Amino acid sequence: MYCLGTSLLHPPFREINFSVIGQYVDYLVKEQGVKNIFVNGTTGEGLSLSISERRRVAEEWVTKGRNKLDQVVIHVGALSLKESQELAQHAAEIGADGIAVIAPFFLKPWNKDVLINFLKEVAAAAPALPFYYYHIPALTGVKIRAEEVLDGIQEKIPTFQGLKFSDTDLLDFAQCVDQNRQRQFAFLFGVDEQLLSALVMGATGAVGSTYNYLGKKTNQMLEAFERKDFSSALNHQFCIQRFINFVVKLGFGVSQTKAIMTLVSGIPMGPPRLPLQKASREFTDNAEAKLRSLDFLSFNDLKDGNLEACS
Repeated sequence: MYCLGTSLLHPPFREINFSVIGQYVDYLVKEQGVKNIFVNGTTGEGLSLSISERRRVAEEWVTKGRNKLDQVVIHVGALSLKESQELAQHAAEIGADGIAVIAPFFLKPWNKDVLINFLKEVAAAAPALPFYYYHIPALTGVKIRAEEVLDGIQEKIPTFQGLKFSDTDLLDFAQCVDQNRQRQFAFLFGVDEQLLSALVMGATGAVGSTYNYLGKKTNQMLEAFERKDFSSALNHQFCIQRFINFVVKLGFGVSQTKAIMTLVSGIPMGPPRLPLQKASREFTDNAEAKLRSLDFLSFNDLKDGNLEACS
């Protein structure tokens, strides 16, 4: 299981606070049981950072995670092919364990072959690193099905290792798994509230923002699934969904995720960068109350009547 590393910005100028990355690594490992990190992705606001900032963030996570984290995968996607190649080469130089790339989303690839040609050029800049395609059509607007992209991809990109699938189209995901059973691809699912369904369909791992603060609960679900205790696994998934469903109704995105990460970890994540706006105090208070009611935070100050069953 991978969590999505955040950008940890200093108010008021929203500069990156590199000094707390080591502390955050320790929190993830010790408190959430998360030992894999996906850096400079959506939660990390990677595409809101400059190239030099993205390089420095990657360096810090690799350095601070050494001998603590199992894998550090760096997202190197950018609108500019040259910038993606630069970031890929840098990831290899600093000792990252892999790279991932989203589809370019301003001047978009219009078919599978064009997209793969772009990915191939990025992967070639780091020929010794495992390469992952980051499929997130809701944000890129690139609607090419992941099933199509994977068809024959390893012949074009020999370092292709797997897929980060951040979409709710379980048919597309299932076809990715079904049509590539003979290959040792990693199928990393990125919709946290649907993870159990994806595991049934063959997901080999998960990458998500909620694992920053619900990692322990998600690990319990994974352990139950591994021992074929599907009833317990389903209960854990439902419990996670109760929280996600609650905050989605309040308005939930990267800004709100950072607020919850600060709340649970005690480590200041700072505000997001514009155009994102800081989560409201009302949101944070409501999210905290829900976390406590589900026993995701200490609930000593709550009456038993305010607790929900969540085993």
